[in-house]
Amino acid sequence: MLTTDDQQALLAWYDQHQRDLPWRRTNDPWRILLSEILLQQTQVSRGLVYWRRMVDTFPTVEAMALASVDAVLKAWEGAGYYSRARRLHALSQRVMLSEENGGFNGELPRTYADLLSLSGIGPYTAAAVASIAFEQPVACVDGNIRRVMARLTAQTDPAAKEVQAWADAALQTHRPGDWNQALMELGATVCTPRKVRCGACPLASSCRGVDAPERYPAPKKQKKTNVELSVVVEVALDGYPVLSQRPMSGMFAGLWGPHYTEEAVEHRSSVVFCGTLRHELSHRSFTVHVHRHTNTECTTGTPPDSVALSALDTKVLELAGLKTDNPR
Repeated sequence: MLTTDDQQALLAWYDQHQRDLPWRRTNDPWRILLSEILLQQTQVSRGLVYWRRMVDTFPTVEAMALASVDAVLKAWEGAGYYSRARRLHALSQRVMLSEENGGFNGELPRTYADLLSLSGIGPYTAAAVASIAFEQPVACVDGNIRRVMARLTAQTDPAAKEVQAWADAALQTHRPGDWNQALMELGATVCTPRKVRCGACPLASSCRGVDAPERYPAPKKQKKTNVELSVVVEVALDGYPVLSQRPMSGMFAGLWGPHYTEEAVEHRSSVVFCGTLRHELSHRSFTVHVHRHTNTECTTGTPPDSVALSALDTKVLELAGLKTDNPR
């Protein structure tokens, strides 16, 4: 277990070496929440871009609650994992409700339990926001903290309960937000999956895995599903593609795009084959055969820059020879 000296050493290291990130320069709970949700499955370099866009578009929880889910998805465009955006919109609408109606009178709740009750908020995000925005003494656990814990204790596969128990016991309660961020920063910049920088680690003297850090924790094998699809991009007479909005559940829910099928496209002289592309998601690998067809019965299409598109849809439209920004 970490000693008081270890805690002081890590916080001193964090004070000196933390990255200068905009959400660390604010006490606004809404902006901190936006950063935590965005960074769940987005690299910091990309997260910076989307965080600024979301803050500019929805500077307050009320601003998002008053917007449509389509507007939120459009602002989120490119960040991926769009279920986060839909749940964030639902969260904002609940927060704006009165207490009598199950809401929080327009203010983000301060406690871990209340934050956990909101749409799209899991144990990590609830603990991070409670500790960072409200200085609540709760320990959070993410992949970085799990890796730090596994190496400090020389465990190849610590269970989630073990990691949480370790984090709870290690928590520095006087600066809980900084402490949680310090552990995550250590894992993100020093105790990394590869090319570990043990010589720069303030906890190296207490680390049981320091002699072979790459052994801890053992890497998890990820299985990917291979999906082969075909798509015919219909183009209206005004030069815009014919797009439709998908249902609010399922893959790319709520986003706009052409219709995909697992069936091969029947050969027709009016349908032009444009090429094949590959697209990778965390658990799926797509191979998409792209075709283009001019629909003479449709006069008006959808300007791609007016709706929210997934990265896959953008690739497909571009391969079909269509601009995804407004050509006019």
